[in-house]
Amino acid sequence: MTTDTAVHGPIGVHKLSASRFVNRTALHLGLIVASLLVLLPVIWMILASFRPESEIVRHPGELFPIHPTLSNYQGVVTQIPFARQFVNTVIFAGGVTLLSLFFDSMMAYALARLEFPGRKWIFIAVLLFLMIPYQVTMIPVYQLVAHLGLINTFPGLIIPRATNAFGIFFLRQFFIGIPASLDEAARIDGASEWRIYARIILPLSKPALLTLALFHFMFNWNDLLWPLVFTTSTDMETLPAGLALFTGEHVVQYGLVSAGATLAMLPMIIAFILVQRRFIEGIATTGLK
Repeated sequence: MTTDTAVHGPIGVHKLSASRFVNRTALHLGLIVASLLVLLPVIWMILASFRPESEIVRHPGELFPIHPTLSNYQGVVTQIPFARQFVNTVIFAGGVTLLSLFFDSMMAYALARLEFPGRKWIFIAVLLFLMIPYQVTMIPVYQLVAHLGLINTFPGLIIPRATNAFGIFFLRQFFIGIPASLDEAARIDGASEWRIYARIILPLSKPALLTLALFHFMFNWNDLLWPLVFTTSTDMETLPAGLALFTGEHVVQYGLVSAGATLAMLPMIIAFILVQRRFIEGIATTGLK
């Protein structure tokens, strides 16, 4: 028995290792294929931005440009106020993100750490607002913004989005996971609620805050409908609204749209790369509690 085990044991281990290698290789190949399928529209868009319009609309089409050109990028910069609209988008998306993080985190702290009458019902109301599309409230919000004379202004774009039900819910779930003993120890030392919120809860919530910041920034950066409704001047439009000018009822300038979308996508890629690790950590540590 000892001799048989010595002879066949390593063979069994070798077969098991080979099986794991095959399974892992198959898994990685499957993930690569799935990733390429998901990224195929993005790859097509980037390559189309370097192709003349005649190549894009020809049939059968080619994935790679036959005669590469930078004319689409030149057209985007010259035919619309690209730099101005880029700055508008940064101000709009960045302003909404900063205000949302501030107000969402304060509301989430109150719902997660403070005891007060009606807390449960307020949280239920937040969940109900989470289910209502913002398009439903757009008309009354527009009337209010117009009444205040804030159309075509950054306050008119940013203030109505200064808080978000998803952000409140997301941060509340994260705050609940922070040990309550930290709050109690701070209160014993004489710390106020504001100090506990600013010095204990927020520093421990960096993964969740960065994750939510990326969500807010990405959503508002890519939003078309809101800036399109609340601005009537080309100089106040954001990039998605500006690029919509290249899409008509009967004619779509695919090359210009692809070039503009590629340029607009770069800040999102950079932002995700910068917070990738914290983003994954924030998603993994925020649960339903």
